Amino acid sequence: MRLSGLEPLVVRPETNFVNVGERTNVTGSKKFARLIREGKYEEALSVARQQVENGAQILDINMDDALLDGVQAMVTYVNLLQAEPDIARIPIMLDSSKFAIIEAGLKCIQGKCIVNSISLKEGEEKFVEQAEACLNYGASVIVMAFDEHGQADTLQRRVDICERAYGILVNKVGFRPQDIIFDLNIFAIATGIEEHNNYGVDFIEATRIVKQKMPLTRVSGGVSNISFSFRGNDVVREAMHSVFLYYAIKAGMDMGIVNAGALVVYDEIEPALRELCEDVILNRNPEATEKLITFAETVKAKGKEEKKDDVWRATTVEERLKHALVNGITDHIDNDTEEARQKYPRPLDVIEGPLMDGMNVVGDLFGSGKMFLPQVVKSARVMKKSVAYLFPFIEAEKEEKRLAHLAAGTTAEEAAGAARILMATVKGDVHDIGKNIVGVVLGCNGYEVLDLGVMVPADKILDTAQREKVDIIGLSGLITPSLDEMVHVAKEMKRRGMKQPLMIGGATTSRMHTAVKIAPQYSEGVVHVLDASRSVTVAGSLLNKDQKGTFLQGLDTEYGKLREDFENKKTVKQYLSFADAQANPVKIDWSNYTPPRPKKMGVTVFEAYDLAEIRQYIDWGPFFISWEMRGKFPDILSDANVGAEATKLYNDANALLDKIVTEKWLTARGVVGFWEAHKKSADTISVRDEAGNKLATLEMLRQQIKKAAGQPNYSLADFIKPCAHTQDGKHEADFIGAFAVSIHGIEPHLKRFMADHDDYNKIMLQALADRLAEAFAEVLHKRTRTEWWGYVPDEQISTEDLVKEKYQGIRPAPGYPACPDHTEKHKLFALLNAHETAGIELTESLAMYPAASVCGWYFSHPESTYFGINKITDDQLQDYARRKNMSIDELSRWLSPVLE
Repeated sequence: MRLSGLEPLVVRPETNFVNVGERTNVTGSKKFARLIREGKYEEALSVARQQVENGAQILDINMDDALLDGVQAMVTYVNLLQAEPDIARIPIMLDSSKFAIIEAGLKCIQGKCIVNSISLKEGEEKFVEQAEACLNYGASVIVMAFDEHGQADTLQRRVDICERAYGILVNKVGFRPQDIIFDLNIFAIATGIEEHNNYGVDFIEATRIVKQKMPLTRVSGGVSNISFSFRGNDVVREAMHSVFLYYAIKAGMDMGIVNAGALVVYDEIEPALRELCEDVILNRNPEATEKLITFAETVKAKGKEEKKDDVWRATTVEERLKHALVNGITDHIDNDTEEARQKYPRPLDVIEGPLMDGMNVVGDLFGSGKMFLPQVVKSARVMKKSVAYLFPFIEAEKEEKRLAHLAAGTTAEEAAGAARILMATVKGDVHDIGKNIVGVVLGCNGYEVLDLGVMVPADKILDTAQREKVDIIGLSGLITPSLDEMVHVAKEMKRRGMKQPLMIGGATTSRMHTAVKIAPQYSEGVVHVLDASRSVTVAGSLLNKDQKGTFLQGLDTEYGKLREDFENKKTVKQYLSFADAQANPVKIDWSNYTPPRPKKMGVTVFEAYDLAEIRQYIDWGPFFISWEMRGKFPDILSDANVGAEATKLYNDANALLDKIVTEKWLTARGVVGFWEAHKKSADTISVRDEAGNKLATLEMLRQQIKKAAGQPNYSLADFIKPCAHTQDGKHEADFIGAFAVSIHGIEPHLKRFMADHDDYNKIMLQALADRLAEAFAEVLHKRTRTEWWGYVPDEQISTEDLVKEKYQGIRPAPGYPACPDHTEKHKLFALLNAHETAGIELTESLAMYPAASVCGWYFSHPESTYFGINKITDDQLQDYARRKNMSIDELSRWLSPVLE
């Protein structure tokens, strides 16, 4: 298989497993989704860059969010990404459930990419149409194991669907077998539901058979799905991923969507955990799930010894029931339920009281990631056992009431039996594992669940609901088009004059989408349900006559506020004219300010700066973020949730740093320079040597957004003194500086780690190289302030304040918020001769190589500060193009993030 970004990726039979980076996916990364929704596309590139640096060989991009314009988001992000050579060097995987979004992305890709995905879900005709489009764009395709009957969840259906799709693609459409990738559906295991236990084995065996029957094709999958039951417990999840891949790769799995920075080496997994993961994944022990849950609890406890005692048995019956539900203990449930039945007026009050209270606690713990899905199912089993004990008493009470009503010649709601909830995965969607779990939990709580299955049309859902007189309708969906279908169902419910409340759930759903898109279409109650355990609480509130009105009223208020917030974010910003913006600069009293003259003019080169000194200036915060561990350093080392792992990571990093410094693995090369400068016009800085010869003219942009009274519209040119002359006619100079640093020598060590399959140290080395480059920039800036420019020679500043940039002066970089034009980098590099002096190459898209490189300008004025230009309007763009002597079309490539 041949793929390419700026560089080729040839996947041969002997090629190791290909990592597909998963974090540039709005459904898989909260950070990425937030940045895209806020329009921070440039910042979102850092997520892609991190995936590449962590070892991703292909980058999966997904913009399937109901609140996004998916086409616009895909086009914008892919175009920006293609201009970043360090990212664009690897192939792209365009991931969407909407083919229009995929096709929009295909028009922007400059190499040979992968389409994720097409399937037979909508029939052969649609499959052929989409396949031919992919072929015409030169893309390889991922074929999902779906057909008209739904998602393949058995071994045989996986194989049958793949064979059928293969025949169509090769014989009818004309695909090379090497360009076909089968996704055989990786499902969550260890969910506590017996039918799920063999999902891992079925995938592995299906992979083996598919590769035997169609040897030139590839097999892929979303690896993180396998461990969904243990969300919130990274130790267990990462171990499960590695164990699963160990067996799946041996069976023939070629590639997978994974977080490339969060894979542990198989041999380095704790033996006990590795064995438990193998038992679960290979389904070789009926008690494997229970044992892994128990182990997961010990991990969550961070090594603290847990005391097992019966103190809880001495508490009230309500507390005992709650404790039993939260901990999944059935030992005493019959006795406790009977005690509660004797205490409460009606057996139903036991369910609606202490049992529901206990499930509310379970829901809160699960929602906050403190409980895992198997534990919730265990809680539901406790609930079921208690309800089963109460059932004869409830039935006897209902029969007594029914006879009384019959004797009186009337009917009663109580005679109708348990509340009925209809559930369905909406049309076009074949995912139902989450819906099944919700059904189990609701069933365990005494509800009668009517499950219509998957790909259910709106008419069938509503016809059944009306015929069966259900009390609640529950809609589920995983893919983005399902959200549109849910809106359609809500509209149809309104048209039919229905009264049942509507519960919304599924991975792509959200409170915001429910509030903005679905709730306005139906006035009888639309509720977003976060997860399975919360469905019990929501259903109870909707069916309780005393609670329903207050619950829905509160929901209306909450959703109304969400809609208001959503609309406010769309408010168009106000801009000044460019002339008015220039008339509102930073007001500096230049008449009483004498610019400090650098003590060392011209360029100074550092061939091999001391790494031991540089490491003292490392900002560890971004290091932990690169490993997806959030928290302020050093507090993160003692954090209750991640402290143990953060400490281990920190110790490993410093051990590797010791080796890097002692054995001189890497070389720090850098250059700084200082020159005379003056503000030539409102947004232009002239740079000259000491003899007065013009070296460069730096063009700056100015903020144009309308500010509050007294707030300036910043331009970096504001921090340089305007051109002036002394009384004797001499030029009165200000000064500007520049720097460029890079860390060299990483490649042979990366190759060695890769040859040893040591991803951990490979990623660690790359992360440390980046941190060293930033630390080197910090070192040179400090020496600039105190020695070479010397405008604050007595500076005393702590490391913490250094990280917070609490010093005089700034070092903004071309291409970043204060000066977003990357082409100005050419001038910086020419002034420093950075290619020769620091060994840094600028690519055609003006990215720096080596990747661990930093450059920027130095400004010394006490009022200089960091800011962002944000958006500009046409009048400034035209002026800027004139000053740069470039066409607007040519400039747009470099300024697209700032164009209004």
